[in-house]
Amino acid sequence: MLFTTRPELVGTHGMVASTHWLASASGMAVLEAGGNAFDAAVAAGLVLHVVEPHLNGLGGDLPLIGRTPDGRTFVLCGQGTTPAAATLEAFAGLPVVPGTGLLAAVVPGAFGAWLDLLARYGTWRLADVARYAIGYARDGFPLVPQAAATIQRVADLFSAHWSTSAATWLPDGVPPAPLTRFRNPGLAATLERVVAEGEAAGSSREAQIEASRRAFYEGFVAEAIDAFCRTEVMDSSGAPHAGLLTGADLAGWRVREEAPVAVDFAGRTVLKTGPWGQGPALLQQLAMLEALGIAEAAPGSVEQVHAVVEVAKLAFADRDAWYADPDVADVPLDTLLSPEYAVARAGLVGEHASGELRPGAPDGRAPVLPRGLAAAGPRAAGTGEPTLDVPRGDTCHVDVVDAAGNVVSATPSGGWLQSSPTIPGLGFQLPTRAQMMWLEPGLPTSMAPGVRPRTTLSPTLVVGADEVIACGTPGGDQQDQWQVPFLLGHLLHGMDLQQAIDAPTWHTTHLVSSFDPRVVGDELKVESRLGEDVVAGLRARGHRTHDAGPWALGRLSAVSWRMDGTLRAAANPRGMQGYAVGR
Repeated sequence: MLFTTRPELVGTHGMVASTHWLASASGMAVLEAGGNAFDAAVAAGLVLHVVEPHLNGLGGDLPLIGRTPDGRTFVLCGQGTTPAAATLEAFAGLPVVPGTGLLAAVVPGAFGAWLDLLARYGTWRLADVARYAIGYARDGFPLVPQAAATIQRVADLFSAHWSTSAATWLPDGVPPAPLTRFRNPGLAATLERVVAEGEAAGSSREAQIEASRRAFYEGFVAEAIDAFCRTEVMDSSGAPHAGLLTGADLAGWRVREEAPVAVDFAGRTVLKTGPWGQGPALLQQLAMLEALGIAEAAPGSVEQVHAVVEVAKLAFADRDAWYADPDVADVPLDTLLSPEYAVARAGLVGEHASGELRPGAPDGRAPVLPRGLAAAGPRAAGTGEPTLDVPRGDTCHVDVVDAAGNVVSATPSGGWLQSSPTIPGLGFQLPTRAQMMWLEPGLPTSMAPGVRPRTTLSPTLVVGADEVIACGTPGGDQQDQWQVPFLLGHLLHGMDLQQAIDAPTWHTTHLVSSFDPRVVGDELKVESRLGEDVVAGLRARGHRTHDAGPWALGRLSAVSWRMDGTLRAAANPRGMQGYAVGR
């Protein structure tokens, strides 16, 4: 029996797994009180906005994927669009979109997506699911060491340039110590007012949720965002810029419900968001791996790791050349996900590591990549030298399942405390997701108004004859890499959810980074627990390996529902903060 850091949880009532124990416990409290999985996901997600402010926020982004007991699956797109003023001309003189500040801000979609999930599929009122987040923001929560370290790194920036952030994140003028009981009264007041304006709309649950949506996207929240975006603030370009986002941009935005995209793998159906996220890259990898007969390769072997890494390079090259908002770009997704294309692409995998960036030509169309892509280094040529050393934001994740078979996987991100100044009176920041777009015309992801940036956020649903799995992970460009060995371990090699999460993992940096600086890496990062022989074997095949440490990569969580009525859950031990709960 494989050793695990904790047991796979097995029960019959409900399960919640997330990247923070307080979010998992809050979601479970909802299930215990009679809420369904969607109610619990909203409660847990709102808590994540409070307790992991360096990884996501109320003003962030959110894709989620869900399933109801009748087998219906759906995606909610809480990825906000670029402002109406976000033309290429508006960024004239800049080589890239600044990764911080106000200029990269898009419509904050996370809160709208939670409201939409609650209205369509939940059963509770917003006041009831939001009370956990409000309580932590108002009364305090233990600030995890990673959040405290992030605030420490940007304290000088806050003091010198972002005074509104200093007022929120530097109580008494100094960074808080790890595990300090931290309060965000501005965020608590915002949530309380949004809830109160909803309750004033009458007794109907749906009417209350809609009134709360209006308070955020058309009322006092939108007004505060509009006013603040007219202010020039310092950003990573080294110069101050005002934002382009307006109240009209927020008022005109709506959450989208869409059908998932899918491929069959190992007798199951794996479902992801559309190409406005990178999710289809996971599907492409699985299809190529099945074409290569990956089931024959032992877990963690040289053969398995090599094959997984090489198909990842191919899938992410396609992501970088083709994926974009399908509302404005002609994305050949049907061909990219077709068995024939997978077989052809898998044929490019050789015995040795490839150093080429090789996007495919679906339907005979020539791929187009940004000009002047540079190799990774201290700073890519042509991107400028920022005066601000700001740590990159990351992501959170939550999975929930209830006894009825409702299942949801959600990956909230953006609105990081270090990415954009705190909005006065609101206690949260805007998402800087426009940094993933290019200031070069003629690309699928060229800057344009009203466009969903192609994000890295990537929740997953796996549907089989006897099991439904919801899973995901933070990690930016690594999200749809770390999920591959997890799925191989569980679906092909009989590992339970916790065993598959705990198993040593890896990822390649040989792709176009989605974040500034937009560079192409050339490393294979591995956990040393793979073993010296495996690492040596990978080097012999031409992989430039980097030992990331024994427990350093991947932050997955997962839940499952089985036909026999049992529920399962598991969470990542890396980072010392993810947790699964259930009974």
